[in-house]
Amino acid sequence: MLTAIAGVNWGDEGKGRMVDLLSQDYDMVVRYQGGNNAGHTVVNHLGKFILNLLPSGILRPEVVNVMGNGMVVDLEHLCGEIARLREGGVAVSPENLKISDRAIICLPYHVMQDGLEENRLGDAKYGSTRRGIAPVYGDKYLKKGLRIGDLLDEEYLKKRAAEVLEWKNLTLTGVYGAEPMKFEDIWNWLQTYGRPIREYICDTGYFLNEAAAQGKRILFEAQLGALRDIDFGIYPFTSSSSTIAAYAPIGSGVPNLQLDRVVGIMKAYSSCVGEGPFTAELFGEEADRLREAGGEYGAATGRPRRVGPFDAVASRYGVRMQGATEIALTKMDVLSYLDQIPVCVAYEVDGQRVTEFPTGARLNRAKPILEYVPGWHCDISGCRRPEDLPQAAADYVRYLEKLVGCRIRYLSVGPEREQYLEW
Repeated sequence: MLTAIAGVNWGDEGKGRMVDLLSQDYDMVVRYQGGNNAGHTVVNHLGKFILNLLPSGILRPEVVNVMGNGMVVDLEHLCGEIARLREGGVAVSPENLKISDRAIICLPYHVMQDGLEENRLGDAKYGSTRRGIAPVYGDKYLKKGLRIGDLLDEEYLKKRAAEVLEWKNLTLTGVYGAEPMKFEDIWNWLQTYGRPIREYICDTGYFLNEAAAQGKRILFEAQLGALRDIDFGIYPFTSSSSTIAAYAPIGSGVPNLQLDRVVGIMKAYSSCVGEGPFTAELFGEEADRLREAGGEYGAATGRPRRVGPFDAVASRYGVRMQGATEIALTKMDVLSYLDQIPVCVAYEVDGQRVTEFPTGARLNRAKPILEYVPGWHCDISGCRRPEDLPQAAADYVRYLEKLVGCRIRYLSVGPEREQYLEW
């Protein structure tokens, strides 16, 4: 069984929480794209954990976790994340963590360049996490990247790092007027944070192919959501990698394998971190109340998230882009304070009602068309069966199913691992 868990919207849908839950039925969990711009929050009996690089299955001791070739890895951040997990009582070892030798290293100059570019853009900034993601993916496709596997050959790594840094300094000094980075600093960084992870490095493609041939159950975990995909998202306000489930086998090193199942993660309302069009956005007191009720602050950055009602136009598009076979609806409990629940059912663009997600400049001119449905106005966090839900909550789930055209299978009614029900 090969299953992908992928975000339907702008990210922050609760993928980490659902991966942690569903990984109990899988042997392996694989991150296949992105870097430490991800922020997956998981709450279990050991406490609350925010995972940026490590797959969310790392919190289950029996699960093997894989960081695929499609990822970009900040070695310093990875070492720190592993240390924090160990301090929290979570075991991390080469037995339960494998890192692709083909993944690209995110270096200090990538982080520096990311910040310099956002500063240069000023009010026109893209809303980057400033963690070096766009520059490192850019370097990957310019063939100027350093790979994780290069850490295993110090002579080659030293030569390659010197060549690439000479080229990178031309950008830092010539474009941004910044001070050049010193090779000694980059080399010391590679030594300090590269050596501790050498024992985790392997050919994850071979490893996963062998596992699949043995009938192992593999769960692929995405970062962000369909609307932040580099090809199908709201360009240029996107991530720099493919967040689409179809990329999972490629970003994991097994393009010869096919997915059996895609679980799309969809929030019961909308949230968005960063810049760009967000048609159904709420403002003022109404937004503040929803943001506080949902704890809508970026797990990776701490930034307040923009919030709004459920957006059926964007969600239907996201479900299609992800090829979702079923949906996990998260944060249902957050809406319990509302007497009437707003839902964006269509957009108005240039005076016309639009139900298909627009692209380009048309999206900038879109305005939300709202409908209101009755709220349930009671605590549902203790519900564990469909029949436990109040009628209005059950009706809301059926309403969303109809709007997006996909079966909702799981409902999250709280942050704890057991606070969910199967629909």
